[in-house]
Amino acid sequence: MAAIAAAAQLKLPLNVIAIVAATENLPGGAALKPGDVLTAITGKTIEIMTTDAEGRLTLADAIGYARKLGAKAIVDIATLTGGVRVALGDICSGAFTNNQDLLEKVVSAGGEAGERAWQLPMFEEYKEQNKSDVADIKNSGGRNASSITAAQFLAEFAGDTPWVHLDIAGTSMTEKEKGYLVKGATGVPVRTLIGLLMALARP
Repeated sequence: MAAIAAAAQLKLPLNVIAIVAATENLPGGAALKPGDVLTAITGKTIEIMTTDAEGRLTLADAIGYARKLGAKAIVDIATLTGGVRVALGDICSGAFTNNQDLLEKVVSAGGEAGERAWQLPMFEEYKEQNKSDVADIKNSGGRNASSITAAQFLAEFAGDTPWVHLDIAGTSMTEKEKGYLVKGATGVPVRTLIGLLMALARP
C-alpha cells in the first residue's frame, strides 16, 4: 500500500497494479481443514496439508488475479515462511524467480535502497515435495527447504509471466534501531519497489 502511494506521488509514467490479498484469519465452521481440496482462481486444485500455510492460498489467488488483469510482470511480497528466517536471518530477504532479468532488477533496486535480497534456488526437483495424490498441488511441501517449496507453490500460479517472490519473514521487523530504522516494522521492501519502478520508468 505504501509503495503504490509513493508511486502515485512520484507520478511515475507506469501502469502499476497493486493487489492486497487481505482477509480475516478466524476459526469457524467453514474454516480450512487438512484434507480439504480448494480450487484457486486459475482453476488449479490445492490439497490442504496444513492450515498454517494459509497465507500462500490468498497469495496464489492474488497472483492469478494479476495475470487475469494482464500484468506484464509480477513482484509478490510476503512474510511467508519461518524457513527463510532460519536460512538468512534478518539481514536479507529471500528472492525467488522464473525470470532472471526481472530478479536482477529487483535485487539491484534493493541493494541501492539498503534492502538486501539473496536469490535462492528454484530447481525442478523441489517441486516433488509439493506433489499431491488428490489435487494438482499441496499447500505445503513439508519442513525441508520450506521457503523454496513455498516459492515453487506460488510459481504454479505465476505461470510464464515474469515473476519475483520476496519472502520478507526475516526482514520485515527489527528488534533494535538500525540507521534510519526504528525498532519494530521496517517497511521492507517499499524502498526496493520504488527503486524498481523508477528504474523501469527510465527511457
